[in-house]
Amino acid sequence: MKNLIVGLFLVAFTFTATAQDKMMKDAVKTVSLEQTKGEFTQKALTLTEGTYVFEVTNTNAAPKVGLVLIKDGTDASDAKNHIAEAYVTKAVEVGKTESSKEVSLKKGTYKYFCPLNPTPQYTLVVE
Repeated sequence: MKNLIVGLFLVAFTFTATAQDKMMKDAVKTVSLEQTKGEFTQKALTLTEGTYVFEVTNTNAAPKVGLVLIKDGTDASDAKNHIAEAYVTKAVEVGKTESSKEVSLKKGTYKYFCPLNPTPQYTLVVE
């Protein structure tokens, strides 16, 4: 009987530890970006596959700023190529920070930029 109880405890512990490991891997991570006049202060990003929320801060960049994320090699001027979940949910006013929805990113190369505070296209690599 004692062995049965110990066995059940080990099974329950293993199941709980595995579930916690999965939850940690699946946790939503935040990427903080800051815009100043004509640029993002973060010139490139390297992330792992997963789910992210992008936070964009407007540090006197323009009256309102935003975020566009696209797969590298796609036409940035065509909105159908934008990863819409990465848009901030509200244009970011001076001195404010706004967030995107959750964005699941797979391995590959992406570009991010802001058309409201015209910035270069920066590289985001997902490994």
